[in-house]
Amino acid sequence: ILFALLGGATAWYLNKDTDQSESMAQLKAERDFAVNPDEVYKIFIADRKGERTTLERKQGFWLYNGEWKARPNAMENLLNTIGSVQMKFKPPKAAVDGMIKDLATQGLKVELYNKKGEMIKTYYVGGATPDERGTYMMIEGAEEPYVTYLPNWEGNLRFRYNLKGDDWRDKTIFAYELEDIQSVSVEYPKQKNKSFIVEKEGNGYTIKPFYDITPPSTKPYKPGSAESFLIGFESLVAEAFKNEREEKDSIIQQIPFSIVTVTDVKGNSKEVKFHPLLVDNIVDSKTGAVFSPGEVERYFAEVSNGDFMMVQNRVFNKIFWAYDFFFN
Repeated sequence: ILFALLGGATAWYLNKDTDQSESMAQLKAERDFAVNPDEVYKIFIADRKGERTTLERKQGFWLYNGEWKARPNAMENLLNTIGSVQMKFKPPKAAVDGMIKDLATQGLKVELYNKKGEMIKTYYVGGATPDERGTYMMIEGAEEPYVTYLPNWEGNLRFRYNLKGDDWRDKTIFAYELEDIQSVSVEYPKQKNKSFIVEKEGNGYTIKPFYDITPPSTKPYKPGSAESFLIGFESLVAEAFKNEREEKDSIIQQIPFSIVTVTDVKGNSKEVKFHPLLVDNIVDSKTGAVFSPGEVERYFAEVSNGDFMMVQNRVFNKIFWAYDFFFN
């Protein structure tokens, strides 16, 4: 009898200890949201309205929905969140029902995959706490949601997951290393004598007028000017996509200020037409005098891949050279 009692007590104690260990492990898993971003090679995000986003790691960049390069800054923010998100606190029972309802109606489903295509983790991202310092999140299969945060950063983490369409896309228009450029033509339809072509030839470059009617310059070539011009194409990024702008069709029917075409050493070309964004005349409120604003601050960029974007003159004016700039 004594042996049976001792054996039963031991079995109960061991089972209790095992149950507690399993319970603790499960609780830890439910609160462990962070994933090493170096292990993540594919991210799938879906919302309740049918919006789907797939981000895949490639050599040196991320691909958005299998077609476009993803914006580096957006990916940096997202991967930083994936790798550093932590549980902030366990919500009180009174708040759990509301959080679950929020996740069910507004939640984003996030699936993370490794290099082999195996799922690492799936969780749901909801809204924010009233003070915007915490975000509702719940790991798939967990029993309850938690409030999460990013150490050393305050704000709603949902915004880092919930970008839409062009917001995910890289806004880079030109990104060429000097040695990768075969030629660049800059055409000014309304200033033909300013138009030109720069082309690699052997170890140097030739500069010639774009139009046959423009006589070649007889002035001495300014050494290094071709390289100075071409270096400007290393990183030229637009301010925003404007593919949904209502006036797009009417704008692209107008004669552009400039047409810039870059051809790389592999024979691939990219053409961009720049249309100045005209600002309305300014009226002096005291005198009633009407005067035009100064130089153009922005252009609409019509890209050969079909995109319509807005660019800043202060960023792109370094490629708006004139033919005579290359000569003393």
